[in-house]
Amino acid sequence: MKNRGWGRSSGTRDTLLRAAREVFLAKGYAEATVADIVETSGISVGSLYHHFGGKPGLFLALWEQFMRDQEERTSRAAKATAGAGEERFLAGARAYLEGSWEQRDVARLFLENDGPAEFTTLRRQRGWEWIGGNKRLLGLADTPASHVLVVLLTTVMGEAGREVAACESDVDAKVTIDEVIRIVRRMLATPGGVPRPSP
Repeated sequence: MKNRGWGRSSGTRDTLLRAAREVFLAKGYAEATVADIVETSGISVGSLYHHFGGKPGLFLALWEQFMRDQEERTSRAAKATAGAGEERFLAGARAYLEGSWEQRDVARLFLENDGPAEFTTLRRQRGWEWIGGNKRLLGLADTPASHVLVVLLTTVMGEAGREVAACESDVDAKVTIDEVIRIVRRMLATPGGVPRPSP
């Protein structure tokens, strides 16, 4: 019986998330209402509040889902690439940008700065986590110069994701992704830009 209840609970959450995604994409976060999401999902208001605590919780759960997908995508691409940290970083960067294009509808939603009050703080915290992960991926020493480089690279990638999501066609997205990777490769190749790990 527990398993059946868990399955129903999981199904309810998934249905609410799909409905919230549809409503947020159609109306934006500020204009969307709990009533819109309930009507679209066919799930009760009580269930919505039980699972997500309200509209902010739904938005943040969608964002977490998107970020988890992006993290898994970049991690797989980096691990599948032979070579040094730089090549692995570039493979992960390309995967991140391709994910921004493939999921451009929700990527645009999260880049609009139209979300609950706590969203800005959570996004900033996640940015610092990405900086730490990128630093480890590149195998950089803990120096002020390497810290600045990784902050810049991470910021560039975040803004590049915004640009890719805003593209109007597959061709535009591919050109933009290729150009971003070319620029990031040059940043990494700058003499003194990246302290090389010892062989």
